[in-house]
Amino acid sequence: MYEQSLYKIIEPIKKTTINRLNKSKKWKYGYNKEYDIVVVSKTGQIGDVYSIQNLKIALPKTEKVSNENKKWKQHEYPKELKRIKSIFDWKELPDEFKQKWHTYIDREFTRRDEGYWFNNKGISTYITGTHYMYLQWTKIDVGKPDFREANRLFFIYWEACKADSRCYGMCYLKNRRSGFSFMASGETVNLATISSDARYGILSKSGADAKKMFTDKVVPISINYPFFFRPIQDGMDRPKTELAYRVPASKFTRKRLESKDKPQEMEGLDTTIDWKNTGDNSYDGEKLALLVHDEAGKWERPENILNNWRVTKTTLRLGSRIIGKCMMGSTSNSLDKGGNNFKQLYYDSDVTKRNKNGQTRSGLYSLFIPMEWNYEGFIDTYGLPVFDTPKEAAIGPNGEAIDIGVIEHWENEADGLKSNHDALNEFYRQFPRTEEHAFRDETKNSIFNLVKLYEQIDYNEDLKSTGIVTRGNFQWKNGIKDTEVNFYPDMKGRFYISWIPQMNLQNNVVMKNGFKKPGNEHIGAFGCDSYDISGTVDRRGSKGSLHGLTKFSMEDVPINTFFLEYVARPQTAEIFFEDVLMSLVFYGMPLLAENNKPRLLYYLKRRGYRGYSMNRPDKIYNRLSTTEKEVGGIPNTGEDIKQAHAAAIETYIQQHVGIKPDGSYGSMYFNRTLNDWSKFDINNRTKFDATISSGLAIMACNRHLYTPRENRVVKTLDFGFKKYDNRGFSSKII
Repeated sequence: MYEQSLYKIIEPIKKTTINRLNKSKKWKYGYNKEYDIVVVSKTGQIGDVYSIQNLKIALPKTEKVSNENKKWKQHEYPKELKRIKSIFDWKELPDEFKQKWHTYIDREFTRRDEGYWFNNKGISTYITGTHYMYLQWTKIDVGKPDFREANRLFFIYWEACKADSRCYGMCYLKNRRSGFSFMASGETVNLATISSDARYGILSKSGADAKKMFTDKVVPISINYPFFFRPIQDGMDRPKTELAYRVPASKFTRKRLESKDKPQEMEGLDTTIDWKNTGDNSYDGEKLALLVHDEAGKWERPENILNNWRVTKTTLRLGSRIIGKCMMGSTSNSLDKGGNNFKQLYYDSDVTKRNKNGQTRSGLYSLFIPMEWNYEGFIDTYGLPVFDTPKEAAIGPNGEAIDIGVIEHWENEADGLKSNHDALNEFYRQFPRTEEHAFRDETKNSIFNLVKLYEQIDYNEDLKSTGIVTRGNFQWKNGIKDTEVNFYPDMKGRFYISWIPQMNLQNNVVMKNGFKKPGNEHIGAFGCDSYDISGTVDRRGSKGSLHGLTKFSMEDVPINTFFLEYVARPQTAEIFFEDVLMSLVFYGMPLLAENNKPRLLYYLKRRGYRGYSMNRPDKIYNRLSTTEKEVGGIPNTGEDIKQAHAAAIETYIQQHVGIKPDGSYGSMYFNRTLNDWSKFDINNRTKFDATISSGLAIMACNRHLYTPRENRVVKTLDFGFKKYDNRGFSSKII
């Protein structure tokens, strides 16, 4: 049974506090710093608080709705108003007619501003004003849009992006045919028709695509707005490059209804929508109220979405004040065809990782909606996805029967493509169920077996909810160093572990000849890619990486299993060194580390743990250098070491990752490392910290394979003795 995890209702504020402030209507639209929520309600009152991809959003107070209709239904546009084509026609009509329709028009403006509540399958359901405009007044290629729960959550998230003064907009990772282009076009027209002296821009993967979005979506949506929402337009009815509004649509107050202003007296207010050719400097120097970035994950060389965003970000602000928003959405190309840049931008938009100004690294907020929430043909008449195959066929919005669940349908398609790995990965990118799927790369770009890596990644994604991997930190018992180490779960911890040894194996330190030695050397070992400098110029730098791996032993431990992953860069190098040391002590296993960055190894020696640092396995002790004898470790230079390191990982992947011959899966549960392996470039190893340390762990556990063996030369010694053949009557010299 599929369980939704796209959003959840949380209670970050006491109900008494909500009720007290609701009574006086004190909740203000925007970011509320005191309670760390984004309020999207414009009524002064709030109800449920949604957590959508870790962004806490306070919706308006729940309204009771009629039970007459139990699903979304577009309201019929009165024929008497449909005949009115423009504000010019309206002003010529008698006041009695205007008074008759004032309530209707006023209500539509209120819904546009505050949103709308309706009954959906017996539940009071809220949609934002933008979503209401999309469903009620936007014309798309198939006529009118259907209500979809996925789109409802999309628009709520987008409203939060608009309301949050810290945010530049959204970076939406989507599946194909999810309706983003039409929703973005609808929002462009919606905002432009109520704004004055503003500019709205469109970019896509090419200028031709941006133009097509403008002419085939934006312009028709604008033309089909009702007269009371449609401002006076300059130029031709169906422009090709720019849509200009002379007077924006504004709420029809009683005073405006009775106004006798003549059309020629209305002031031009210069609001425009246009598009630009794709380029790093598109819209450079402009001031935009909204920038739509369609197909941002498909910008191929020489164009670069990262470079363009650095430029266009400045068009949305005046100094530190954000005056415009960006609506960015796309599926992802393969990594070397623009996907890698979009991937970086997406992960730089994580709302849980903010700077001291409260902003993400990109300024955007990332959103991912899995394909099963928005897959054409598997949405029922209530706009809800049919996840699992139903016992009785569900009914779609056009009356079609849905007798198979979207999960089963997707898995059937994926199974049919498993013999063509590039086609399978393209299918995953177009219709992703996870972020891992969305950024799948082409198999030809990896030196390792990508098929097995992706098999394991998919398997691990399904295990996420089982808690097989725990995040946390190590600490010395009672804070006293060089005693015992304990592990403490922590959602913000630097360590990810999948196995903890039994109590009798924890902190197994052995004293030999006055030196501390690891007592569980027979069980496994660690590999480490260290760093020496605490800070770097760009404050990002290479990360410290540590991996723990078991080997075959007679103990009750999982064999050939990576049990620990650490990829982080704490504020100081000493914190990293202490993290590594505590790991070694807790598990009682030795470490094979690179010695070209020797501070970690000297740190271990100074603390009395030289016995935990392994010597390089490819040389006998007498052939080690003075430094290698002093602190241990292995250099990362030399072609032989590089090839042995890559071969160790390749062998491990073939034997212990993905689907095994018996149908079971490998026990490598760390997707961050699996993804690092998938992108590894042996000629440019500096970016792949996890690959370096995990490969060293494999080499440490199989060090007997690298032990040098000298060729034995057998020489015949001649002692001068003669040999005789004593057969017969006389001996003969042989």
